[in-house]
Amino acid sequence: MIIGLLSDTHLPNVIRELDELGPEPVEFFKGVDMIFHGGDLTTPRVLDWLEQFAPVVCSTGNNDPIPDHRSEEVQVLEIEGWRIGMIHSLEGQFRPTEQLQNFFPDPVDIMIAGHTHLERLEHREGVTLINSGSITFPHHKELRMGTVGLLELKPGWMKADIMLLGETPGSPNPCQPMSIEVEMNGAGPQVISQTP
Repeated sequence: MIIGLLSDTHLPNVIRELDELGPEPVEFFKGVDMIFHGGDLTTPRVLDWLEQFAPVVCSTGNNDPIPDHRSEEVQVLEIEGWRIGMIHSLEGQFRPTEQLQNFFPDPVDIMIAGHTHLERLEHREGVTLINSGSITFPHHKELRMGTVGLLELKPGWMKADIMLLGETPGSPNPCQPMSIEVEMNGAGPQVISQTP
């Protein structure tokens, strides 16, 4: 299962659709089986656009006042044996993961969030934390191409990547690519590779 991750689109703004950024969003999303949006899309049109590529699951962001059946404040799914929890804001994200688990109705192996516009990927205390940053306003800078995430899942194995979508002429991408590979063994989830 290949899941495309994005967050904090904040559209419409200077642009109305993600393909106005360039061909990169279309190329990225046409290769995934499912899409998770971490919230702050501001209009369901973003989800409509994404659904041309794959089924979409969304967490309601603090800038998402319009209800949509694809969006809930907290999403919990089990895919390929991995329990995934997604919420727009993991407030106090540097707290122990035991405390962060309280955001979800049951313990999860993977926590996905947005809100900060800063990419983040780490594994600690048996949990992988992923924030794909913002696809349109990375690091809270003006409109430009930012980051997306790719989550590959198999039973007992997962790989997560934060990827630079590309460069916008005159507005460099301020983000950093990241990658982590985790394997489930008798002791629980263990990191087998990570960059940087």
